[in-house]
Amino acid sequence: MSAGRPSQRDQLRRLWVLIAVAFVDMIGFMLVLPLLPFYAIRMNASPVQVGWILAAFSIAQLVSAPLWGRVSDRFGRRPALLIGLLASAIAYVVFGFAHTLWLLFMSRFVQGAGGGTTGVAQAYVADTIRPADRARALGWLSSATSAGVVVGPMIGTFAGKLGQAAPGFIAAALCIANALFAWHWLPESKPALPPGAPLPPRRPVWAPAWQVLREPGSPVAQLIWTYGVGMLAFAGLTSVLPLFFHYDFGVDQSTWGYYLTYFGALSVVMRIVLLGPIVDRIGERWTMRTGCLVLIVGLVLYPLVHDLHLLTILVVPLVPIGTALLFPSTTSLISARTSKHELGVTMGVAQTFGGIARAVAPVASTKAFEAIGHGWPFYLAAGIVGVVSVIAFRIGPMQPFEATPVPDVPAAT
Repeated sequence: MSAGRPSQRDQLRRLWVLIAVAFVDMIGFMLVLPLLPFYAIRMNASPVQVGWILAAFSIAQLVSAPLWGRVSDRFGRRPALLIGLLASAIAYVVFGFAHTLWLLFMSRFVQGAGGGTTGVAQAYVADTIRPADRARALGWLSSATSAGVVVGPMIGTFAGKLGQAAPGFIAAALCIANALFAWHWLPESKPALPPGAPLPPRRPVWAPAWQVLREPGSPVAQLIWTYGVGMLAFAGLTSVLPLFFHYDFGVDQSTWGYYLTYFGALSVVMRIVLLGPIVDRIGERWTMRTGCLVLIVGLVLYPLVHDLHLLTILVVPLVPIGTALLFPSTTSLISARTSKHELGVTMGVAQTFGGIARAVAPVASTKAFEAIGHGWPFYLAAGIVGVVSVIAFRIGPMQPFEATPVPDVPAAT
């Protein structure tokens, strides 16, 4: 092992600290998110206004993600992650004081600016884990967010009984504690340049995004399009789900959090237990393609099943299964085909395309829900994933961008 290179144990410790940080961060996020549509409805918001409030997070995220990526490439992953956590704490305080729609919008916007560090966390994993294990490790990271989806709504449901401000203040306290934990335990992952080595040339921060638009058929661009268009469908689904369950099945604020907990538990099991063995058996490309197909089936079935129990048992699991297969494998393929000197920016660009999708989808899906029919957002999302499937099946085997070896990390057992 070369001098200065972290041992396998250190790599795993870094990964698990990052996973813990992501888990607590998502608890805070999901502590307030399930309550947001119902708070907005209480303030006489229309379905479309609810969509705009939900979209505010992604509007800010799509602008900030490449900038955070550039900051992390230049100054390191750690400071970018810490600042993002503190920005989220500020957003939750605003949420706690929000008694008007514009304050709800502002809280989501500030949180989205801090949430632009998602690509930085993914770059941290790529810094730490060898390419063969990245899909598995990214699945573990995303499973931490899914576990936060399990715990957060339950805490939020009980916190909401203490008053409207309580969930926001509790989430802010969690973010501050999380930032302190990360400051103490999370080391920098970005490899240092050798002494005296010149800084690598850097393109303008938006150059990679422009290249994806200009050369959509390039290997990395195809993967980013797959990620972004897939996120468009998924964000449309998640935006309209509380309205669908509320207006079609009578689910309200007091019980909606439990459905999100169930949804998150399925994602955790899928990403921790099943994703790794599936990738080992069929590879990342076929894992990505299978995720697309499962997601299409789930989306089509949502409006066709009219019994709530049957929907919950047979249909709801298909979406977390599909997304668990699609997104970590796609992100891993992107990281393997990107220069280590632009890894943060490229991951940020992927998050920008995902952010555009998450900004457009809530408005479009809630508008379709209100104007066309309650089932149409699901059919439209299924058609969008069909487009993703075409892209995914056109992606052929490609050599990684770099062959720089990374020390082995034991696979999950």
